Amino acid sequence: QVQLVESGGGLVQPGGALRLSCAASASIYNFYAMGWYRQAPGKQRELVATITQGGNINYADFVKGRFTISRDNIKNTVYLQMSKLKPEDTAVYYCGGRWSYYREFDYWGQGTQVTVSS
Repeated sequence: QVQLVESGGGLVQPGGALRLSCAASASIYNFYAMGWYRQAPGKQRELVATITQGGNINYADFVKGRFTISRDNIKNTVYLQMSKLKPEDTAVYYCGGRWSYYREFDYWGQGTQVTVSS
């Protein structure tokens, strides 16, 4: 089974930056897409950003211009560079893998906590 492990979360002040990493136990090139989702307390998990095998990137409106998703196929790692962080960004951030275009994201990491607070 493919394992996804997130890291890089922590406490940061508003306006600060943080880089999240997602290390995969298998080649991320085999996935149709990799992505980042987040879930705040009492809220549904929501899409943050995705990147496909072909390099097509999609961002949620609330992170455009602030977050950047990227991947390193050699290191089998997906990154989420977060800047200009807001308290509303506070959530558990999950790395996800989408094996096929015809399926939803169905591989998940354990999550990493991001807290934006003064």
